[in-house]
Amino acid sequence: MGQGNDQGVAGDGGTPLPDEIAADNAEQGGAWNGDDGRYWVQHRERQEARYRRLTPHLMAAAGIQADSRVLDIGCGSGGTSLEAARAAAEGAVLGVDVSAPMLAEARKQAAGSGLPQVTFERGDAQVHRFEDGAFDIAISRFGVMFFADPEAAFANIARALRPGGQLAFLCWRSVRDNPYLTVPMGAIAPYVQLPELEAPGAPGPFSLVDTDRIEKLLDSAGFDEITISAVDEPMWMGTDPDDVVAYQLGIPASRAMLAEASAEARAKTETALREALAEHQGSDGVTLGSAAWLVTARRR
Repeated sequence: MGQGNDQGVAGDGGTPLPDEIAADNAEQGGAWNGDDGRYWVQHRERQEARYRRLTPHLMAAAGIQADSRVLDIGCGSGGTSLEAARAAAEGAVLGVDVSAPMLAEARKQAAGSGLPQVTFERGDAQVHRFEDGAFDIAISRFGVMFFADPEAAFANIARALRPGGQLAFLCWRSVRDNPYLTVPMGAIAPYVQLPELEAPGAPGPFSLVDTDRIEKLLDSAGFDEITISAVDEPMWMGTDPDDVVAYQLGIPASRAMLAEASAEARAKTETALREALAEHQGSDGVTLGSAAWLVTARRR
């Protein structure tokens, strides 16, 4: 998602979107430049801790070498970009995202990490004009599920890779396979109207749960040697139930959901969530299961 000129549709926090963001991705861009992006920046360390058992799977599959040129798609606050830069000590890493708040945090983290080989740009990987064959490897940790036109996006990513270049990404399996969602959602379901998280074919966290769809998308985009492996890892949610409840109910979508509930329903929601999480408290905090697909492919 490359560098824009800060013109175009504004996010919900007033941050303009770059011209190059595809019109059909404007809603996603607005969210990540508004409350969602700012909340993730605020909780950057928590997010990295949540993914600490998942990220190594992605990095091992990517096969980054010291001189690799790496593209990190949907890099957010830069955690995976910095990890890639540590491996590509003599190479280069470009992290790309639509979120100005998260990219500002990524640049801040990079500046304090002594990794000059990593840079960040703002824009939309679905339409950004990457230089053909500019990268050896493209990676993404839960960043490729939000494209309104995934066919165009994966074709654009393929063009950015040299022939034989490696693609590696993590995407979520179905909601029902992910206790980090089903446990809290099951607890609060009697008291609030839950959002629809899994809409087949629609952009969102669970748009790539269908492995047949993944294979067809990648094959038509110009990839082969496609592998899709299940990754199941515990996810650290927080230090204790109170910590997790505060985080979960502070998420912008949760705040919007609770705003429509009565005071009694909000109180019952908080109590039910705390009690459900307490059953998963361990010595290092609250942990729930997560389920992802690890996908790799080669550009033809």
